[in-house]
Amino acid sequence: MAHSHGKYADFEDLREQAITLRRAGLSRRQIRDRLHVHNSDILNRLLDGEAAPEWTKRPNAKDDLRDRARELRLQGWTYDQIQVELGCSKSSISLWVRDLPRPERPRPNTQAARLGVQRAVENRAVARAELQAKACAEIGPITSRELFLVGVGLYWSEGAKAKPGSHRRVIFVNSDADMIKLFLAWLDLLGVEPERRRFSVNIHESADVPAAEAYWASQVGIDIDDLLKTSLKRHNPKTNRTNTGASYHGCLRVAVLQSADLHRRIEGWWSGMVVEARRGTA
Repeated sequence: MAHSHGKYADFEDLREQAITLRRAGLSRRQIRDRLHVHNSDILNRLLDGEAAPEWTKRPNAKDDLRDRARELRLQGWTYDQIQVELGCSKSSISLWVRDLPRPERPRPNTQAARLGVQRAVENRAVARAELQAKACAEIGPITSRELFLVGVGLYWSEGAKAKPGSHRRVIFVNSDADMIKLFLAWLDLLGVEPERRRFSVNIHESADVPAAEAYWASQVGIDIDDLLKTSLKRHNPKTNRTNTGASYHGCLRVAVLQSADLHRRIEGWWSGMVVEARRGTA
């Protein structure tokens, strides 16, 4: 069958000559010069399907790496492991071994993993407890002046502040029982009589109110009947609260009767602490 290819009109005849020369061991350049075919596309078509002679193949420096990569892959090595071992890119490794079956990955030992996580959690808990115990021992006995200063700072950070034109009153609200006890110890230091203290619970209406009242009464050493009326916060079902469950007791509100002057003194004490702190760092 005749094809029109310009000066190479008889393509089939030309291809037969090219194949004969190729099988005789000639290189592409030799065939090109022998047949005067200087068009690379046509030369490729003439030699399509014919392997190059061995003597024309250049030695490939990566042949050894390729063979070694295939050997390692057959042994079950991962791409990362082969890359570290041979120092070649993952793209090259993938090209060399993609026809090989994927190595079976060992199934994780879930029980051992769970035990490992549990041990790690326990170790962290022990480390935290040791650190807290060490820090607690570093405090040592607290003097009256130290308790006084701590109480001033505690109230100014957590206690009620007076707004312009509002009635002054010492009120402290917190959900931490230890914080409440420290505040009561501070009131004792200031000589505030227990008769001037009023306690009430603030809590969400969806919580266990009687249990919370019993909890706070026991924390401050009073009868449940001595608590003022509990303030209930309306439950919002759209809010994703985390303060729920048996450990949630709401907050305790501690109010001091006839405490306007005490509130003014607290303001003055705090201002004095700020002045001295600035002076010490100046």
